[in-house]
Amino acid sequence: MAKESMKLVANNKKAYHDYFVDEKYEAGLSLHGTEVKSLRMGRCSIKEAFIRIENGEVFAYGMHISPYEMGNIFNKDPMRPKKLLMHKSEIHKLLGKLKEKGFTLVPLQVYFKDGKAKIEIGLCRGKKLYDKRQDIAKRDQRREAEKDFKVRNLG
Repeated sequence: MAKESMKLVANNKKAYHDYFVDEKYEAGLSLHGTEVKSLRMGRCSIKEAFIRIENGEVFAYGMHISPYEMGNIFNKDPMRPKKLLMHKSEIHKLLGKLKEKGFTLVPLQVYFKDGKAKIEIGLCRGKKLYDKRQDIAKRDQRREAEKDFKVRNLG
């Protein structure tokens, strides 16, 4: 089996800061030609994006794909809702989980996999302020430990 190629286009680091990611799902993106060309150039932002399930279909809102320079009349609205392609059974499973208190769907990253535009979405729970503070404290402790380790090994 050949190694599958994956080219990362956009990453949502803020999602990991604001949410606990419980499960990850991969979905295809239904795009127009100029949007794909713009994505290939890395012109995409998912910082403010969120995902909703409406009438059994999954949509990404707030996902910004910049207009393609050579696209002129074929360019679409950069902020239009993008349809995500998922299996019906996955959508029903997600709907069941979303009914539980505190769960939400957040886009984690956009990438190309074997030439197809994909988006990784996470089933997430919101973090409280004290959770964020704990994460920051852990990260600082790890940095300090790495710094001490480097100093000891150099001397």
